[in-house]
Amino acid sequence: MPHPTAPGNQDEHDEADGLAPSPPVHYAEQALLGALLLDPERLGEIGALEPEHFANHAHGALFAGMRTVPAPGPEQLRSSPSWLNSVLDAARPQAPGLSASHLHTLIRVCPRPGHAVSYARMIRADHARRSLRLHAARLAQTAIDTTLPHRAQTTMRRADTLVRFLDGLSGSFTSHPSSPPRTPLPPPPARSPEEDALDEERCLLATATAHPADVREMRWLIAADFVLPLHGGLWQCLTTLAHRGDPVDPITVLWQAQHRGLLTPGVDPAGLLVLLSTPAGSPEHWAEKILERSLLARAADVAARITVYADDPANSPHQLITGSRRALADLTTLHTRWQQATRPPLPQTVRPARTPRVPRAGPPPRTAPPVRTTR
Repeated sequence: MPHPTAPGNQDEHDEADGLAPSPPVHYAEQALLGALLLDPERLGEIGALEPEHFANHAHGALFAGMRTVPAPGPEQLRSSPSWLNSVLDAARPQAPGLSASHLHTLIRVCPRPGHAVSYARMIRADHARRSLRLHAARLAQTAIDTTLPHRAQTTMRRADTLVRFLDGLSGSFTSHPSSPPRTPLPPPPARSPEEDALDEERCLLATATAHPADVREMRWLIAADFVLPLHGGLWQCLTTLAHRGDPVDPITVLWQAQHRGLLTPGVDPAGLLVLLSTPAGSPEHWAEKILERSLLARAADVAARITVYADDPANSPHQLITGSRRALADLTTLHTRWQQATRPPLPQTVRPARTPRVPRAGPPPRTAPPVRTTR
């Protein structure tokens, strides 16, 4: 007859109480703690495991108590419950609900104490998945926080923290070739462009048309950075004309737009001429704002993609690392362009005036020997 605390019965009990069934890591934590209670010497075999790696707070407190109380000898463990009582006393301040019967339950549900190393590896893997989800959530929150004074810089620092976390994570698990996550990504949410973003793009197009020489210095801005595809296509028209050295004005840009197939039935040529003829400010100012908006949107999308990976328990730690690094690579490329746009110009060094060269004094000129004359 199955024991009342067997995994299957535990799930039925949770469902009867209206709770979600316990995840597999819950049973891995129980099995590991039971194995360590039976044989405390295994604490030295399970590798780098910390109390915060446990998903269950009480389990983490109990594990911390095991590491606090000196391990007993085999004879003392068999003859006296003093070590179990000491562990319980050490864990109770952090988990008051623990009891002696709970410890005995953990011992009973451990199927194979000799598999403690495998149980610990499962706990570390699940903790890695939860931690990755937390890092992604912080990145997403920073990217949309409009109260930050330097949102782009703060967002990229969050992304750098995530990269360092992945680097540390890759060293915590045995390296082997891994495939990317097989988790299907949902389609990107349909977002209507904000009017502020559209205004910035209109200002850039008009101002760049009025100052085409500045366009040649802004190779860091590409059509994909624009929220409206039509505006991105017009930017390509402008950059093509400017880099070729062709004349740039509203008419030539409109003609180039026609060749690129941008004048679809819903696009009014007269309206485009008006758009391209109302400059305001400087092209660099508007271009940087567009690129910053693109950077923040990409960071939010990357965070959402990593969250989808982390929410799928079928992904192994290696798959999570591979998928997250590929997602962050797109953000890194955009960040490089952002750094090019915002890097302060190099100071102009003034060369000292060249002093005229004074010829070095040479040897005195040789005089011809006197000519002897004969009388």
